[in-house]
Amino acid sequence: MTPTEIDEVTLRRVLDSRGNATVEADVRTTEGFGRASAPSGASTGEYEAVEISAKRAVERGEEAGEALVGTDAANQRAVDETLRDEDGTDDFSRIGANAAVAISMATADSAADALGVRLHRHLGGAFASSTPTPLGNVVGGGEHADDATDIQEFLVAPTGAETFEEAVFTNAAVHAGVKDVLDDRGVTAGKGDEGAWAPSIDDPEALEVVAEAVDRAADVETRIGLDVAASELWDDDAGAYVYGDTTRDTEEQVDYVESLVREGDLIYVEDPLREDDFEAFARLTERLADTDTLVCGDDLFVTNVERIEHGVAQGAANSVLIKPNQVGTVTGAYEAVKTARDAGYETVMSHRSGETEDATIASLSVGFGTGLIKTGTVGGERTAKLNEVIRIQRDMER
Repeated sequence: MTPTEIDEVTLRRVLDSRGNATVEADVRTTEGFGRASAPSGASTGEYEAVEISAKRAVERGEEAGEALVGTDAANQRAVDETLRDEDGTDDFSRIGANAAVAISMATADSAADALGVRLHRHLGGAFASSTPTPLGNVVGGGEHADDATDIQEFLVAPTGAETFEEAVFTNAAVHAGVKDVLDDRGVTAGKGDEGAWAPSIDDPEALEVVAEAVDRAADVETRIGLDVAASELWDDDAGAYVYGDTTRDTEEQVDYVESLVREGDLIYVEDPLREDDFEAFARLTERLADTDTLVCGDDLFVTNVERIEHGVAQGAANSVLIKPNQVGTVTGAYEAVKTARDAGYETVMSHRSGETEDATIASLSVGFGTGLIKTGTVGGERTAKLNEVIRIQRDMER
């Protein structure tokens, strides 16, 4: 019997940040314990692994967990292969991606605990030596807030920060600065699902507000980014992207996004086109080749190796968003990171709009060496991840 042999897998329903039920898993080994919970998205890609009801996922996940008893938790690939075998589908639609990812992440956590190492070290070994740049969501609309911007997220990235800690506090200062700018303009704003301000203003004004907040509040170079979430703006009947009373066909959308990038000197633009349009993604990426902008695919790739390979072959995007629950396992997330990195693409570890206080993605980001992490700016479920990376960085400095 080894310290990392799995003795028990248990699941339960817990609340996410929207007050919905999600799945939490506990994994006990001979000498270790791990816990993790699954997030959920509001803006979801068509090709993601399938989330089922939390109640059903708990029941079916515990049945699948029985097959893991006696397995070595330190052998993550074997654990995740067993989960896939127990599910028997291509998309985890039987046991649910929410159950699968919770079990998979909790297993990794239990192995690290049994071995007496931090999770990022267990996953990345001695080469886990750097922390990512945090993308902070400061203004939001789209599927994350009613009566707000059409573009889903207006982001900031403190590219001039010397440490992750400095970057996190810069993002927080800009978030507060956005509220000050809105107040000065007489604009009231609540908050969306991810804690970003959700004012009833149009996209151009939102960009102005964020740029002004950066000028006021950021003490280091800080660039602006966007998550367009274009699949949510696409209207099949109109054959166009719909922004309020304005429609743009595909070429107009490419032109529009390019103009936003160049006029705003944007560092990052996520899902600027709908999830199946690899060709338009490739055209935009080529047109922005003379910039340092990351054209990132989320719904385009959904953390799926085959879709990433297809995109690479066409030159679509130059970075990949990594969401473990989109693929259902830690191994799947790692393979997506490796595939992207081997192709020269940047990687961005990401939360979801419906989150929990689980901080596993902080360790995955450091362990897998993603260049950026996207996990909001404020809110307990968001700061849990940010604070964990701060702790990891401090440990690295010792």
